[in-house]
Amino acid sequence: MTTGPKHPIAPTRRVLAIVLAGGKGERLHPMTHERSKPAVPFGGKYRIIDFVLSNFVNSGIQSIYVLVQYMSQSLIEYLRSNWRTAGLTRDQFITMVPPQMRLGTMWYRGTADAVRQNLNLVHDFDPDIVAVFGADHVYRMDIGQMIQWHVEAGADATVATIPVPLKNAHSFGIVDADAKGRIVGFIEKPLQAKSMPGNPGHVLASMGNYLFNRDVLVDLLKNHYQGESDLDFGKNIIPDIVKSRKLSAYDFSTNQLPGLKLYEEQAYWRDVGTISSFYQSNMDILGARPKMNLNNRRWFIHAGSYDGPPAKILDGKLSNCIISDGCFVRNATIKNSILGRGVHVHDGAVIEDSIIMDFCKIRTEASLKRVIVDRFNEISAKLKLGFNRDEDAKRYFVDPSGLVVVPRGETVPR
Repeated sequence: MTTGPKHPIAPTRRVLAIVLAGGKGERLHPMTHERSKPAVPFGGKYRIIDFVLSNFVNSGIQSIYVLVQYMSQSLIEYLRSNWRTAGLTRDQFITMVPPQMRLGTMWYRGTADAVRQNLNLVHDFDPDIVAVFGADHVYRMDIGQMIQWHVEAGADATVATIPVPLKNAHSFGIVDADAKGRIVGFIEKPLQAKSMPGNPGHVLASMGNYLFNRDVLVDLLKNHYQGESDLDFGKNIIPDIVKSRKLSAYDFSTNQLPGLKLYEEQAYWRDVGTISSFYQSNMDILGARPKMNLNNRRWFIHAGSYDGPPAKILDGKLSNCIISDGCFVRNATIKNSILGRGVHVHDGAVIEDSIIMDFCKIRTEASLKRVIVDRFNEISAKLKLGFNRDEDAKRYFVDPSGLVVVPRGETVPR
């Protein structure tokens, strides 16, 4: 494929964004026990959905519908409170859309069915291009460059793609594209796959982000799949239309982000669908040369506001950590960890390789290692977590990788 443009390119077409934010996120349980996956906190101050919304807004696309479903109240409240949902013109909006049941009394039954049930929004906005993106990945992307690729390729639909290791092929939709980027084959989550030409040990995976010409999308959902119950873009539509429509694969590795540092992973994208992948992606933003440096003034990830005070550190030993607004640290040791907003850490506490989410209290001489503590928790004095797997499993969730997860809002008994 050809390389992308040197600078961000504003969309030249009327674009409507539809963000699919209704996923259960079952593999992130217990963090998704009371919230949907896109609402899970990330990196001290963000929610996962902040990444896709920031990508659209930074790319100049400000007409956005967010389709919500499972455990959606937390996400709705977060977006209402922290994202400007209306702009200076009628075409600048971020609107949450629960299932309207316009086609019958059923929930969204797949990614394509979610869009099908909301085709009235597409008709009313009358875009040239509809961007259908997922809300549960951590990445930064100038979507204008993908739109330019789509337009120049004369494609009916374009799939954003990225190379992933062959061993992970079973977790993705796998794309087979020719030298010009035209998709000639697509298999959803195959048990076996062949390596990419010229890239042994890797396959070209769909990122779950699509561009459709408006007329093509409406025709498919209204005329060709109106009788289907469960309907998914990756499982049903994309494989079915490979031969009948012109599909293009956009190579995300060619996307050139302004302000990117040379030491960063140039095409950073993570499906944070498991506890271990979520944890590792958080760790990727730490360090002097992080894989993803969020301190990029030319491509900020926008996050929720916080009216509390700045962080206050009285004493202690801190190394390679993120300390968010409102934190209070007194004579504690914090290493390779992320503290969300309003976290209090008391005398003698030790936190290593851990994620502490908003408004938690870590009491005197508590010790945590490789622990994720969800919001509004209190860790009792002298309690040790992450040192004895069997003991931890009696009280909390322990991931196969050994990570301990303390669910949201449960106060540890004194």
